[in-house]
Amino acid sequence: MAAITASMVAELRAKTDAPMMECKKALTEAEGNFEKAEELLRVKLGNKAGKAAARITAEGVVTASISGSTGAMLETNCETDFVTKNDSFLALAKAAAELIAKHNPADLAALGALPYSQDSFGPTLEDVRKGLIGKIGENMTFRRFKRFSGSNKLAAYLHGTRIGVVVEFEGDETAAKDVAMHVAAMKPVALTSADVPAELIQKERSVATAKAAESGKPPEIATKMIEGSVQKFLKEVSLFNQPFVKNDKQTVEQMLKAANTSVKGFTLYVVGEGIEKKVDDFAAEVAAQVAAAKGTV
Repeated sequence: MAAITASMVAELRAKTDAPMMECKKALTEAEGNFEKAEELLRVKLGNKAGKAAARITAEGVVTASISGSTGAMLETNCETDFVTKNDSFLALAKAAAELIAKHNPADLAALGALPYSQDSFGPTLEDVRKGLIGKIGENMTFRRFKRFSGSNKLAAYLHGTRIGVVVEFEGDETAAKDVAMHVAAMKPVALTSADVPAELIQKERSVATAKAAESGKPPEIATKMIEGSVQKFLKEVSLFNQPFVKNDKQTVEQMLKAANTSVKGFTLYVVGEGIEKKVDDFAAEVAAQVAAAKGTV
């Protein structure tokens, strides 16, 4: 059985916001498997752990460049919030998105090789990035991007600098921009229930099954509870089924139908999504508190 260390408890607590002892118990039961421990906490603590797990921890900005049916969206990361307000950093992120839309690089390496000069650095985007690292004194990286081209129209929405959405659509531009704003607020994972990834459905079904088992209900009732939970989840995470943020009396699908508009796809970037913040001295703090409560970790 894997040894459960203070740093492991600290990492799980930072990710889920669950109490330290609950994190230790979950890790012990899961034999050190973080994903299993997180599921166990969701069963015991409800949605609190799942919501906290989505907390964004890294810094950076999302930029977009749209021209007709061609465009791009890019996430550029840095170490601190201070740098996200730096004019040179912001200029770099904006220019990189424009370069992606114009030149269609195959990957991040190809993006870095594109011609670009700024702040006396160049002649490539990568040279500028490295130069600004030395000038500002903080690491910065291009994390991910997506380029759009084709027959569909594009609508973009940036919520501050941390959330970006691009919607591919046909029809009314105002309705499409409203959908982009809705996506930024409600963060759906797919257009329809049928498009929700199978692994997400399976994970939700696993949690619902565990909750039903703990309820002690008869098998036939437990089965209905599980299916009800899964169907509720599918409606909550599929764009067309979500209540529209500007009018919760209708779904997004109903709003689009009334506007004679169809959405073909959307892309959502949230700065730092999936990146874990470095745990500094928190592990030592956890070790001290756990030791005081139970002797040792």
